[in-house]
Amino acid sequence: MSGLKVTCLDCGQVNRVPEDKLDAGPKCAVCGSKLISEKAVEITFDTLMKASRSDDLPLVVDFWAPWCGPCRMMAPEFSKAAGALKGKARLVKVNTEAEQKAGAKFGIRGIPTMVKFKGGREMKRQSGAVPANAIIAWSTT
Repeated sequence: MSGLKVTCLDCGQVNRVPEDKLDAGPKCAVCGSKLISEKAVEITFDTLMKASRSDDLPLVVDFWAPWCGPCRMMAPEFSKAAGALKGKARLVKVNTEAEQKAGAKFGIRGIPTMVKFKGGREMKRQSGAVPANAIIAWSTT
């Protein structure tokens, strides 16, 4: 079976999506949730672990916390970038206060920190708040 593996961010099911259908609003075969969103999606540690290992589409994670001023400033920019990158990468958010295992597992020392995963590996990371155009450029290289 061909297609890109994409983990459902709601139920955790790994789905195969033909590359030419990524912009067509593919849905999870199990729960029916959208697989590709035009907004950044908040996910849990367990979902992050599965998606970062399984997904063929780049997964860009914003590690953040609600008390962090720079994180709150970057949130709308991150969502704007998610819309621009729809079908090319998925942008997700992990609250390091609620999901402390995630911060520990990935060695997050400062927030906001973006980490890009592809093919089961961490490709790169960057700390600090940045605007949408910088997020887009960083995510596509």
